[in-house]
Amino acid sequence: MNHESLLHISKREGLVWWQAWLIRLASLLLGMVVSAAFIYTITKLNPVRVYAAMWDGAFGTTRRAWVTTRDAMMLLCIGVGLAPAFMMRFWNIGAEGQILMGGCATAAVLLYAGNAFPSWLLLLLGALVSVLAGALWGIVPAFFKARWNTNETLFTLMMNYIAIQITCFLVAKWENPKGSNSVGIINSRTQAGWFPSLFGQQYVMNVILVLAIAVLMFLYLRYTKQGYEISVVGESENTARYAGISVRRVLIRTMAISGAVCGFSGFIAVSGSGHTISVDTAGGRGFTAIIVAWMAKFNTFVMILIALLLVFLEKGAIQIASQFQLNDYASNVVEGIILFFLLGSEFFIQYDLRFRSHSHKKEVQA
Repeated sequence: MNHESLLHISKREGLVWWQAWLIRLASLLLGMVVSAAFIYTITKLNPVRVYAAMWDGAFGTTRRAWVTTRDAMMLLCIGVGLAPAFMMRFWNIGAEGQILMGGCATAAVLLYAGNAFPSWLLLLLGALVSVLAGALWGIVPAFFKARWNTNETLFTLMMNYIAIQITCFLVAKWENPKGSNSVGIINSRTQAGWFPSLFGQQYVMNVILVLAIAVLMFLYLRYTKQGYEISVVGESENTARYAGISVRRVLIRTMAISGAVCGFSGFIAVSGSGHTISVDTAGGRGFTAIIVAWMAKFNTFVMILIALLLVFLEKGAIQIASQFQLNDYASNVVEGIILFFLLGSEFFIQYDLRFRSHSHKKEVQA
């Protein structure tokens, strides 16, 4: 007797883009409904008030809106950096370390050359050294992968810990004031090497730079020969070799680009945001950006929306925790439920679920 499952799962074919986004929207709304039920069950609060507080925490004032935008741009920059590596199926888990190395390189320029060069030159030097430092941190695991086929997931993860220790060493070396165990605000008096305010806003330059990188990465991955090679290597290394593509060269080049963009986000964090360096400069965003890159299917324009949503949820969770005297765990559960449904929607976008009819089951048994 041949038994078949009542549930049949198959790969979806021909799902148009608006249908995929409709599934994502439905998942977001369902996640909000489940979160609302959790909120009322645990706290007896009106879910509508809670969601209004989340909006207020992220966009309630001009200052909050710009901080949300700033953090979303930082997350977007890292996600854009991860896109080419992930598209190549090189699992770059080392963005945290690449951010820290780029930030340390920028901080070194601001500290040692802050009084020697004009601010615009410090910005150029900071951008350059951050890109080089991040690229180096990306090339090392790529070289070992290309040469000895090492596990890139573990290698890049371990590179994070090396970067953290280097950052700790430099923080101790640059400690200001002595005994504070921090670098403090770099060039706080002169603001040398800081992003200038544009149109009366402090973070406009962050937005311009990151959006420019997102557009350039989109064009690079979609319309260049190197972008095509990345996609071919990601689909099948054997196919790439058969087509005459040097897989080793593509691996190293692509990880240099991935690390460079992540390192550049360290420059943005130091010169355009915190104006200091510490082990918290990356703040776990190197891992969160994996969600951004993966959910967007490496489309850097879609990443903008996802980065904004994730930062909105983060800011909203902080707001409801303080406004309604909830502990961090309760507010993080709300954020986690919504993220769970969003991530789960990708399964339904990729796969079609069908329940076999009872009559069909009888035919199979017969």
